[in-house]
Amino acid sequence: MKVFISADIEGTAGINFWDEARRHVPGEYSQIQSLMTEEVIAACEGAREAGAEEVLIKDAHATGRNIILERLPEYARIIRNWSGHPDAMMFGLSEDYDAAIYTGYHSKAGTETNPLAHTSNLRIYRVLLNGEVASEFTLNALCAARYDVPSVFLSGDQGICQDAQAFVHGIATVETLIGVGPSTNSIAPRKSRSEIRSGIAAVLAKDTSAMLPPIAPSFELIIEFNNPEDAYKASWYPGAKSHSPRTIAFEHKHFFEILRAYHFMK
Repeated sequence: MKVFISADIEGTAGINFWDEARRHVPGEYSQIQSLMTEEVIAACEGAREAGAEEVLIKDAHATGRNIILERLPEYARIIRNWSGHPDAMMFGLSEDYDAAIYTGYHSKAGTETNPLAHTSNLRIYRVLLNGEVASEFTLNALCAARYDVPSVFLSGDQGICQDAQAFVHGIATVETLIGVGPSTNSIAPRKSRSEIRSGIAAVLAKDTSAMLPPIAPSFELIIEFNNPEDAYKASWYPGAKSHSPRTIAFEHKHFFEILRAYHFMK
């Protein structure tokens, strides 16, 4: 069995403030960097318990250089930094993987279940896909489905867990925290790691073949930016259309072209 892990940080148990997610603020960042790493290790251990022979991790937050390497188990591989490929947070995934797992994931832009909620960057107010507000998980689960890889597990805040359950039937989740205004109410990191490990082991023991989001026959991507300058720049992508001074749309029947457009427009 081969398992792919896409690891973010803003849904890590205990996180609360942007500086805790920023590498250039070492006094704030180091604790959450360690907690992120330990959640990834717990995911590796759960996959291994279920029979995974290989685990590939995509360090998928900010610089792509967050996970503390020396702590990783010997059966894991890791992709660091950003290749420039439109798969982005899912880069490295292919048809020969059996499952995709998501750790440290967070609520989408425009929601209030995590004070660090966003979609890809802080320039974006909202992303819509076929009329529904999309999260990073939405895009990444569809990316996995393009390779026929089921999305089987997600850990993160309450909002993204609820979104994942609504989008992928049968996905297992671990709710790490809930935001209330600028505050967070989090489970203990030790409990988060325990539940991630056991949750992944349990779900991988099941038939996960149906844990694929529905693939529409065509897609409309809408990006609502916070300011018109970013929208103007994105409007020059081939095929992009202006919806308003802050909103750009792009349509295509192939989801990879949606990912490619999003990669260059965001």
